[in-house]
Amino acid sequence: MALTPSIPEALRWLRQAMSDLQAAHNDIRHCWPNWVLFKVHQALEKALVAALLCHGEAFEGHGGLMGMAQRLEAEEPELRGLALDVQWLCDCGMDGKATQYPSYHPFPMTPSEVFSSVDEEAVLKQAQKVLMRLKNHVGRK
Repeated sequence: MALTPSIPEALRWLRQAMSDLQAAHNDIRHCWPNWVLFKVHQALEKALVAALLCHGEAFEGHGGLMGMAQRLEAEEPELRGLALDVQWLCDCGMDGKATQYPSYHPFPMTPSEVFSSVDEEAVLKQAQKVLMRLKNHVGRK
């Protein structure tokens, strides 16, 4: 479903992104790092969509997080480095599928076991930095 680009729609997506990030923060140090990573993924995805929507682009769900970050970075000099920040989070395990489904990991591992050594606080700090950059970007439009 294509979303109509507008500032009010971008702000709606950004509000949900901030809510998702708070949900990730609530899970920290509760032995569920895969859920922290998943919720950070959800927050970042929504914040990137918000930035595209305020930029006047219809969002159709193509390209994934890296694709959206690269598009924004290419079009907005103030967002230079965004793709590297997103890549860092992806390298930590942030993903919408691998954090949830055992089929993404060798048997007998489950996502909760695979991501047990993730530095949740570092992930949240980086995610908050990225979301604040995107929030400020949307706020200037």
